[in-house]
Parts: sequence; structure tokens; C-alpha cells
Amino acid sequence: MPRETKQAKLERAIEVADRMNEHYPQAECALHYGGDPFRLTIAVLLSAQTTDKGVNKVTPALWERYPTVADLAQANVADVEAIIKTIGFYHTKAANCIKCAQMVLADYGGEIPRDIDELQKLPGVGRKTANVVLNEAFGIVEGIAVDTHVFRIAHKLKFSNADTPAKTETDLLKLYPREYWGSINHQWVLFGRETCIARRPKCETCFINDLCPAYAASLKAAEKAKG
Repeated sequence: MPRETKQAKLERAIEVADRMNEHYPQAECALHYGGDPFRLTIAVLLSAQTTDKGVNKVTPALWERYPTVADLAQANVADVEAIIKTIGFYHTKAANCIKCAQMVLADYGGEIPRDIDELQKLPGVGRKTANVVLNEAFGIVEGIAVDTHVFRIAHKLKFSNADTPAKTETDLLKLYPREYWGSINHQWVLFGRETCIARRPKCETCFINDLCPAYAASLKAAEKAKG
């Protein structure tokens, strides 16, 4: 099979984006944060290796107990742990929530910074979280948030073969024109939950299966197995 040209890959990537726009025209953040950038930061921090649904179950009690940045900055870690104990890695996340609040209060006047490098200085905040916060809270698009769904889909579509989310983001940024960056995360996350499911992908009914090298390879393997 001939190697895909750069132009052909771009055209395929744009077609994927167009179909995503058709299926998910109003894709939005699934985390409930009430429009508060700080609460969004905490919610995304909590969502690492945990479902958004699980985070949404614990954050109402967290916001009620600690309604402001200053309140959370003064929290006792054991009390925060008790509230978020149903989500993964809650010990580390509880400590990071408090440290994050303390740093936002001390270094940024209680306001979440609108800069990707400054955001990543906050405890528990990596590039993915920073991208989500900038895009969702401030409408600033500096990159593409690569979570487990985006990472998996990018590899299935052969848009990246990188071994880390950061390198995968670099590949996607090089491939997609800037105007496409902002919508990729929300749309691909929904796609990953509904169709391109990690353990049981619905390839036969997928609306981009004709654009997916992984699906084409599976069909070829099935034909070969038939003899």
C-alpha cells in the first residue's frame, strides 16, 4: 500500500473534522463548573483517569463546602479527601486541589492565569488541563487537549504514532489548521465515548470508518483469515 502523502492526510483530516462538526455541532465540556474558571481548573484536575460523570458527582459538595478560592486554600486535606474519595487517586488530587488554590491566591490574586505556561505551574495542572481551561473558560486556543480519547483516536486514524500525549498534540497541531484546534477535544471525547470505545469500538456503524486506517486494516485481516 503506497504511503499517504502529506496533502492526502490533510484532506482526510479535514474530512474527519467536517463529519465531527456534523455529528457534534454543539459539543461542550461535560464537567459542571458554573462558569467559574477556578472551578473548571479544579474539575479538570480531578478528572484525570476518572470519568467526568464521577467528578460531577463530587464537585457540588466540594463547591458547597469551599465556595471560594480562599476557602479551598485553607481546607484540611483529610476533609477534601472525604468529599472526593469516590474518584481515582483522591489522596493526591485532594492535596493538589488545596495547593492549587493556595498558589492561585498567593501568586495570581485569586484569579486563574490566562497563559498556558503559567497555568502549568499550578499543582496538578498539566498541558491537557491548561488547554481545556484556556479554551473553555477564556476562549483562548493555544493547542489541543490530548486526553486518553484524543490520544487513542489520533493513533487509530494514523494522524500520530507518538508515544506521549504531548508529542501527539504536536503532530495534531502540525496537521490541522489552527481554526480546527478548539473543537477537536470536545468532539473527539464524545466520539470516543459513543463510537470509538476503547474496548468495544463500533467500527461497522462508525460515521468515519471509511477514513480510518485501523478499520481498513481490520477488514483486511478478517478477509485474510477467511483464506
